[in-house]
Amino acid sequence: MYPYFFVLVAAILWGMTGTTQTFLDDGISPVAVAAVRSAIGGGLLLVVAIALGKIRLRTWSWRWTLMAATSIALFQGLFFSSIRLTGVAIGTVVTIGSAPVFSGVLEWMLWKVRPTKVWGGATTLAIVGCVLLFVNTGDASVHIGGIILALCAGVSFAFYTNVSKKLMMCEDALPAVAMTFSLCALLLFPFSISEGYSWLTQSHNLWAMLFMGVMCTSVAYLLFLSGLQKISSSSAVTLSLAEPLTAAILGVFFVGEFLSVTSWGGVVMLLGGILVLTLGSKNTK
Repeated sequence: MYPYFFVLVAAILWGMTGTTQTFLDDGISPVAVAAVRSAIGGGLLLVVAIALGKIRLRTWSWRWTLMAATSIALFQGLFFSSIRLTGVAIGTVVTIGSAPVFSGVLEWMLWKVRPTKVWGGATTLAIVGCVLLFVNTGDASVHIGGIILALCAGVSFAFYTNVSKKLMMCEDALPAVAMTFSLCALLLFPFSISEGYSWLTQSHNLWAMLFMGVMCTSVAYLLFLSGLQKISSSSAVTLSLAEPLTAAILGVFFVGEFLSVTSWGGVVMLLGGILVLTLGSKNTK
């Protein structure tokens, strides 16, 4: 049961990112935020991993780490680009909603792991709930280019999860997160360095980034990979749908956003999908 709980808590921490970003100054590049967040989260754990002697460069699983770092860097770039074109609501629904489907397909194609009926039912409930959650947002425009980018972001996150599953067979969670996100930051910095990082000298920006780096990256991905060791990639990605659920609820209580009755129905369906997956998977063992 605890692996599902770890992944669920990780998704809740990811869901806090959007609310935390409201404390940042306007006009800061999303890619710069992703780069700094990855650098803080990965760099902190890298120092700890080196101090504990958990980094073995000669025998390290470089192939899986490079694929994981590239896919999570692509995910952040594609996702941020998609929401600029099609809006936060639709971009989030398409990206996070499509990721479980892509993960199940990739898991079946690459590792020959057939999705279970429990996963299928839970994923259907969660995706419908995710759509209903944002259906009341009428000001978001449907941009075909943004939709394509969001779908590619969904594929990237699904691929990251599947690759990380293989990485966790070779390395511990702490050094795996440290190496993956340190490399991710190196990949993202060239695309954001032109805009500078002087905004980090403002205390409110710095504290927000520290929270996103430590809690929403270091702690969240440690929990995610720890849980991923014990459950399937497709189940882990389905549980990650708790991210938009958390973001929506925090938006209502802390940012003053409004959810319609239909959207609250989506919240219930999302919670139902998560319960079906956790309890149903437990009963099938």
